[in-house]
Amino acid sequence: MRVKDVKKVVLAYSGGLDTSVILKWLQTTYQCEVVTFTADLGQGEELGPARDKALLLGIKPENIFVDDLRETFVKDFVFPMFRANTVYEGQYLLGTSIARPLIAQRQIEIAEQVGADAVSHGATGKGNDQVRFEIGYYSLKPDVKIIAPWREWDLTSRTRLIEFAEQNQIPIAKDKRGEAPFSVDANMLHSSSEGKILEEPWDAPDEMVWQRTISPMDAPDVATEITVDFKNGDAVGINGEALSPATLLTKLNELGKANGIGRLDLVENRFVGMKSRGCYETPGGTILLQAHRAIESITLDREAAHLKDSVMPRYAEVIYNGFWFSPERRMLQALIDASQASVEGTVRMKLYKGNVIVTGRKSPKSLYSMKHVTFDEDQGAYDQFDAQGFIKLNALRLRLGAMAGRKGGML
Repeated sequence: MRVKDVKKVVLAYSGGLDTSVILKWLQTTYQCEVVTFTADLGQGEELGPARDKALLLGIKPENIFVDDLRETFVKDFVFPMFRANTVYEGQYLLGTSIARPLIAQRQIEIAEQVGADAVSHGATGKGNDQVRFEIGYYSLKPDVKIIAPWREWDLTSRTRLIEFAEQNQIPIAKDKRGEAPFSVDANMLHSSSEGKILEEPWDAPDEMVWQRTISPMDAPDVATEITVDFKNGDAVGINGEALSPATLLTKLNELGKANGIGRLDLVENRFVGMKSRGCYETPGGTILLQAHRAIESITLDREAAHLKDSVMPRYAEVIYNGFWFSPERRMLQALIDASQASVEGTVRMKLYKGNVIVTGRKSPKSLYSMKHVTFDEDQGAYDQFDAQGFIKLNALRLRLGAMAGRKGGML
């Protein structure tokens, strides 16, 4: 059912065909004032054209917001997620999922600032993003009105969108005429491609799908060696040079791209119930994940590390499903962040033809004890005889079971 009585709406606006059509559709359907918001999350394209197109479509200059959120994105969203070594369904680094709460947050801030009573987005009714955006909106402004054009209008195909655009003198990029081969979402953490030529999961993706990485087969024959420095669980420098969060991730992206790192062809389970196939590129994030796990390996207590690993799938699911602004995410984040107090030091890696190879790790807070683990004389640091009682006590319940006729763990 269509939202009624909207006076001013803040639209998440990219300047592309879909959101440009949505802009005009909002003006004509709701007869309301439209405010555009374009977020710079490091997607790698100029955002000036989005401003120009909004002006062309009649948006007042004071109602056009183009915000550089790159540092906020990495510092307050990407890094907290990476402290948990977060992957969804064992592989996906959540590049799209983690961007949506920041966009929703800023959109609501703008709505409050300009006195808008509604917000709008360009997500379709089949995907996860509609859920992520709207749960974010409701979490931050529970009485907000939400307009989701893809659930309301009859422009149900690319052809219909183009016809509407032409009828309303909306400029269309030449490569948007006809059926696009696939849709792309990008930010500083990743690029994702879905739909059209990628919908058949048996068909291999064409090389043109990959935009953030060179093919591992074409990567240099000589490995690139780097070091990554950590403090409180966050990466703070590369090769000894201190870098801001966004600058650091940009540098890791460059290194990953040059070495063919970070490609993923995945069939995943969407929150709305269907399976979908996507091709993801996360070059810098793939390096960062391996580096973070390496520094944790020598600084985290065993049970703390195992507990953290056990809650990670739940944490990943919370983010994937759009519940960044939820009590459970905040509770899990508090646990994760508490574990990172001593996660600092340096990791050395080689990047080679799609591989991230850890070759060394060191930390002033390391729990790795050479005198305990050595195969040489340990000067009495570890009494091997102690292991006998340890083993017998851990085997006691199994021995009792065997005595009762339940040998080998039988129930």
